[in-house]
Amino acid sequence: MMFKHIKDYFKNNISIDNKREVKDKSRNIQIATCALLIEMANIDDEFNQAEKERIIEIIKNAYYLTDKEIDQLIDLAQKELENRIDLWGFTNLINQNYSAQQKKEVIETIWKVVYADGRLSAHEDYLVHKLYKMLDLTHNELIEAKMKVLGKKDENN
Repeated sequence: MMFKHIKDYFKNNISIDNKREVKDKSRNIQIATCALLIEMANIDDEFNQAEKERIIEIIKNAYYLTDKEIDQLIDLAQKELENRIDLWGFTNLINQNYSAQQKKEVIETIWKVVYADGRLSAHEDYLVHKLYKMLDLTHNELIEAKMKVLGKKDENN
């Protein structure tokens, strides 16, 4: 069953009540976002230490999680990736819960993982182009995020 591990995690670790509902709603896509980052790192069959460290850094900065929570999140994301048919479920969760700006930030973090090893493989290029479409972003937004990660600014801005 898709997302069973996510549902179990929230059932066992996060109690939803009216006061916490808004905060916890945003947490339910952390696993989906992490899964996309891991998938990007794995796409060229070279999930190296630099990519793993970059994912941990991104997750830590984006979600303010402890090291233990990050380890749990990565484990859950990897389990979900093993059980998935495609990436639609992950991107759908993000599309349903993130604003346009937040989705731009997701694609930016994906570029950070891509360039963690200093290069862009053909497989990574294919996947990042597939993901921007699945996240309902424009090609311009994809390129802006890439240029930001590479430290280049659009001269028109």
